[in-house]
Amino acid sequence: MQRPAVTAVLAAAALLLGAGCSPGAGGEPAGGESTARPPSSTGASATAPSPTAPPAKGTVRVVSTLTGNLKSPWGLAALPDGDLLVSSRDEGTITRVDGESGKQTVIGSVPGVAPAGEGGLLGLAVSPSYASDHLVYAYFTTESDNRVARMLYDEKRPAGQQLGAPDTILRGIPKGSVHNGGRIAFGPDRMLYAGTGETGDTGLAQDKGSLGGKILRMTPDGRPVHGNPSADSVVYSYGHRNVQGLAWDSGKRLWAAEFGQNTWDELNLIEPGRNHGWPEVEGRGGRAGYADPVAQWPTADASPSGIAWAQGSVWIAGLRGERLWRVPLAGTKASAEPQPFLTGKYGRLRTVLAAGGNKLWLVTSETDTRGTPEQGDDRILRLEVT
Repeated sequence: MQRPAVTAVLAAAALLLGAGCSPGAGGEPAGGESTARPPSSTGASATAPSPTAPPAKGTVRVVSTLTGNLKSPWGLAALPDGDLLVSSRDEGTITRVDGESGKQTVIGSVPGVAPAGEGGLLGLAVSPSYASDHLVYAYFTTESDNRVARMLYDEKRPAGQQLGAPDTILRGIPKGSVHNGGRIAFGPDRMLYAGTGETGDTGLAQDKGSLGGKILRMTPDGRPVHGNPSADSVVYSYGHRNVQGLAWDSGKRLWAAEFGQNTWDELNLIEPGRNHGWPEVEGRGGRAGYADPVAQWPTADASPSGIAWAQGSVWIAGLRGERLWRVPLAGTKASAEPQPFLTGKYGRLRTVLAAGGNKLWLVTSETDTRGTPEQGDDRILRLEVT
């Protein structure tokens, strides 16, 4: 499938070191998961590149389509044998996809999921002790809140009945028609992290007593972790608008992607207790007390969802921007300008997952009511990157 390419001037991808920020006062579509196609980028819409940062040099090759005809895919997690689990946001199901043939098998539904707007069955994670405990974790929206639960995956049971009853380990994450966050992932410390949204209620992001607009860190059974900013809280960082991307680099540093409102989407380096500014700052503000992003984009160029680390770079799936961004890193900073790939070719991009070495999995998002699905959508693509 090749969609008409969205016009993009690559020079507009250099968005790292400028000083543009705005609290933003417009409507949700500009900085949410909009249906609008991104306009052509111009130098006027982007921050000027650093004169010391050379252009990024990388490649992306789509090796093949692993599978297609997925409905509202959102979360993606790899099993130890190389097969994949993918969630359907709107159907509330989890499907196993053979990592070689692409064969799909629905393993079960998650009871209690109440899909609406940007809510539903969202992120997935496989226990780091899966070989012994066979646990799969899910982040999902109910009628009252967002929550994280774990389920026993019994591969010996009949297809469609292989998921045990959800064991809720964290509840009370605020829900809304927008900004439900939803990404979960186990870190190098074997703790579970979750990105949440502020549901459109901007005040929640700065409220340390709320789980909305945060990155959370918890034990596999949902308890606060030693080393969190507050000993009795799972809140790890705050001041976020809507976090849907989490990944760790080779130095075990945590990176997160975040939707802006009208001005800047962000890639942030996450450290415990940091305030990332929303709603006081959007993008690079240079204001004391608020952590600036390492990279930023106009909201039409990204609307970042999932991210992954591979080959010395963070790779970012863009929804409204319909492209895959590469941000090469050197320690805690970008070593070159961000570089876009696949612009407009596969539509909205929801999730990207490291597959070892120079391999990535990439999930499209055209069937989530905000895309323009074509025959075969949605699909999982195999990528090779450098």
